[in-house]
This record gives sequence, structure tokens and C-alpha cells, in this order.
Amino acid sequence: MKADNNRVLIIALAANVGIAVAKFVAAAITGSSAMLTEGVHSLVDSTNQLLLMYGQKRAAKPADALHPAGYGRELYFWSFVVALLVFALGAGVSVYEGVLHFLEPEPAVSPLIAYGVLAIAFALEGGSTVAAFREFNAARRRQSWLQALISTKDATTVIVLLENGAAMAGILIAAVGLALSQLTGDPRFDGVASVLIGLLLGVVALFLAREAKGLLIGEAADPDLIAGIRRATTREGITGVGEIMTIHNAPEQIVAAVNVDFDNRLSAGDVERIIDAIERDLQAEFPSIYRVYIRPHEDAGMKFGETRGLART
Repeated sequence: MKADNNRVLIIALAANVGIAVAKFVAAAITGSSAMLTEGVHSLVDSTNQLLLMYGQKRAAKPADALHPAGYGRELYFWSFVVALLVFALGAGVSVYEGVLHFLEPEPAVSPLIAYGVLAIAFALEGGSTVAAFREFNAARRRQSWLQALISTKDATTVIVLLENGAAMAGILIAAVGLALSQLTGDPRFDGVASVLIGLLLGVVALFLAREAKGLLIGEAADPDLIAGIRRATTREGITGVGEIMTIHNAPEQIVAAVNVDFDNRLSAGDVERIIDAIERDLQAEFPSIYRVYIRPHEDAGMKFGETRGLART
């Protein structure tokens, strides 16, 4: 999974650097506000990919005395920073440039150059988006697209997918704005396109910030994985499995704590052996489980059942 994420980021970074340079050159030649906005957008995207790559590297650091749970959540922190950059630089600059161009319109020069750059940028963004789409779709399973976007813990792939999708939509908006400016002779349409691109980026940034915030606070693992933990923990010598608490430190780093009611006839040595076997089996079946804590708790299973009954009522 990590190798796939790195590949997606490298593809996106290479595409965005090339696109940003081409857009800035085209903006300088044509004087198009929407083209300048698109250049800023691609530059922000390139910076974001570098930040996510740095976050992945930091998240892979092993646990130490200062951070006994590891550094996994650094990836979520940098994902939140990326969302802020998309909002402040991408959306903010786009709206500012659009309003400025609307108030003081300047006709675009050499629009054919702009169309050519936009076409190349759309093709490159499309290739990067396909790579992120395949990675996201492989992990989506039975969920709808919206459910998968909201519940996924893989912030990296979602950011690349949504950023690239917004970039492709922005390219189309910029092309329409430029075309309307040519057809009507009113360059203010170019400014309107820039504002629309900014609003689009603002919506994407708010969604990304919301998801990153939830992951930073701490989100539980997938319900299917929690059910698997309950199934794997139920065995001879255990009379009940109670509350199971899970939390993601990173997409592939889950900490799990399980309340278990052991048979009172077991010796301390038997309990230790069962706990050791549960931990081994869980980490073998679910490699994403980073740490497992088994907590002996009297009547754990009964109390869990009572809790579920109260929840239903």
C-alpha cells in the first residue's frame, strides 16, 4: 500500500510540475487570468505532493521513548496542512485574481497557445488521476463512492484523487471562460472563470480539511475489521468478548484494545498464553494492526450485550 501511494504521488508530482511551468508561460504570453490561476493551482498541487511524501516518510519512523505509539499521525497532520494550502493559496489566489481581472479586464493575447497548454495539461492530469483512481477503487470494495471518500483512512490517495479531479474541472472552466471571452469580446468572462475555479478549490479544501481533522482526532477501524477481531478473539478459555476499541494512527497502523472475560478456572499462566496467542493471530490475520491490548474484564461479554441493547432502545 505504501509503495502504491508513493507511486501515485510521484506520478502526480511529475505531471503537476510540468503543467505548472507550461501554464505560467502561457499566462505570461496570453495575459489570461484563468490561465494564471491554473498555474498557481498546479504549483500548489506540486507543493502538496512534496508535503505528503514528507509526511509518509515521517509516519514510517519507528516508535521511540518520546512517541511510544509511533509517528503514524504525522501523515494526517500534513494532510491537514495540504487542505489549508489548497484553501489559502489555491482558492484564495484564484478568487483574488478573478475579481481583479473582472474589475480591470484585459483582453487575452494568443489564445491558441492557452488552448494548447490546457489540452496538454488535461491529458497529463488525466493520467495522474487514473493512477489515483485505480488505487482508490481497489480499496473501495462494496462501498459507494461517497461512503468510501468519507470512511477511508488513506488520506494520500484521496487528496491526489480530489486535487486532480478539481484540476481537470478547473481546466475545462478555464477553457470555457477563455472561449466566452473570445466569442463575446468581453474579457470579464475570463475573470469569472477564475472565480469559479477558486470556489471549486474551496469546496475541495473544506472537504479535505474535514476528513483530515477526523483522522487527526482519531477514527475507528472499519466495522468489518472490528468484527474480525471479535471473531478471532473468541476461543476456548474465553467466556465473553466485550468492548473493542480501535484507532488509526496511520492508514496501515491500527491500535486495538479488547475487553475479554476469561474463564475463572484458568491459571495466570494459561491467561498469558491465550493473550499471546490472540495477539499473534490478530497481527497475522490483520497486518494493519500495529498494537493489540487484551484487557481482562469480568462479565465483559454480558456488559457488551447490555450496551448494544441500550443502543437499540
